[in-house]
Amino acid sequence: MSRIGKLPVPIPANVQVQLEGRTVQVKGPNGELRRTLPEGVAINHHGQTLVVTPINTSRRSRMRHGLSRTLVANMLEGVTKGYSKTLEMVGVGYRAQVRGKTLVLSAGYSHPVELQPPQGITYKVEKNTKITVSGAEKEVVGNEAAKIRAVSPPEPYKGKGIKYEAEHILRKAGKTGKK
Repeated sequence: MSRIGKLPVPIPANVQVQLEGRTVQVKGPNGELRRTLPEGVAINHHGQTLVVTPINTSRRSRMRHGLSRTLVANMLEGVTKGYSKTLEMVGVGYRAQVRGKTLVLSAGYSHPVELQPPQGITYKVEKNTKITVSGAEKEVVGNEAAKIRAVSPPEPYKGKGIKYEAEHILRKAGKTGKK
């Protein structure tokens, strides 16, 4: 059995959980999430905890056991605390702003790049160069941060571009002149 999958998932006090077969619906202060767990696992409600168990001992069930438990735990954390990713823009003329819900990036192109957030995601900009993507669903927050980074990934010579806050860019040496 999976070490992670064996652990029960505690349900916070301000969260409501509904189970319908393999479908889990979670409602909390930061929103509502719904997910159908993969085949091969079962989920049960025991008091103030959720327990994910494999249906049988097949390889597929055992593989999905820990995954399913982590997905449920992430849903519960998302509706209580939420998730966020921070990106930084480095370079002359690189800046961001939020117009309504739309994120507008000036990232070295001849035109501004506009990004619409999916439902449940919010953008926040500080000091024109620090972008925070936040929401209740961990997977969607990570995907949106990756889309923003993909607009202008950091380059290895000067470090210009959009990077994650804690990301370290390996720098390359430029060309050397003739001797």
